[in-house]
Amino acid sequence: MIHKERMTARLEGEFVILLIGMRINQFWKIHRWIPVMQAMGKMLKELYTKPKLGLLHHEMAWGRTFIIVQYWRSMDLLMDYAKSKDAEHLPAWREFNQKIGKDGAVGIWHETYAASKGTYENIYANMPPFGLGKAATLEIAQGKKESARGRLSKE
Repeated sequence: MIHKERMTARLEGEFVILLIGMRINQFWKIHRWIPVMQAMGKMLKELYTKPKLGLLHHEMAWGRTFIIVQYWRSMDLLMDYAKSKDAEHLPAWREFNQKIGKDGAVGIWHETYAASKGTYENIYANMPPFGLGKAATLEIAQGKKESARGRLSKE
């Protein structure tokens, strides 16, 4: 459903935005980067089948560099998942280091940001629910929420 109104997303409490992905450096070494892509897919499947792990939603874009934007309920849940011996991430991380290491065929990366009321803002116009707007509550951006400064208010 496309919202023709200007919308903004609000998520109660603190949350985490994780940007994570991979970059294909050597396209001809498909045997190196396909397993990395497959591991990312396994992790996302696991996270959606086990909501208690803390993933709220994700968006993905691809090209030479793949990027997944993830919204997490908390930093603790994200860190617990990353270090869990019972989850897909740790074995995938170990396999990457053992099989690819520093050969340069494929790169992986992530950036993690903690957000709380007054530290983030967003706007969606002529858009279906997307990004944080899919993980949170969408509301019409009116009154003080019409401007970025107003959406950044801690009130």
